[in-house]
Amino acid sequence: MAYINDEVFDQGLDYADANGTRVDICSQEPTSYSAATSTFTLGNKTTLNTGSTQAGATDGRRVIVPAITDGSVTATGTATHWALTNGSDTLIATGALTASQAVTSGNAFTLDAISLTIRDAA
Repeated sequence: MAYINDEVFDQGLDYADANGTRVDICSQEPTSYSAATSTFTLGNKTTLNTGSTQAGATDGRRVIVPAITDGSVTATGTATHWALTNGSDTLIATGALTASQAVTSGNAFTLDAISLTIRDAA
């Protein structure tokens, strides 16, 4: 069985924890900072405080982006993905929403907590 020390995982997750300050809801999965915050964004929440690196729910290590209750919707459309960025130039992580959500510009959006998990080596 392969082995990787938790500290290897923690370094990457610590980066997400220290630098992940903005979450956007997007109309499709972005592959760059610009796509996440300009091309596909339907709204965002800034000034996030992610939790510290911890044991994963099943195995591995994780960082939790807290639930959002007051995100700002900036465009009307259907949100299908989320994107975590540093708020200035780097896309850190993306993922699909549990269910797509129709949003209307000027409203607020909510989002469940997001677990950024790196699973143990198998």
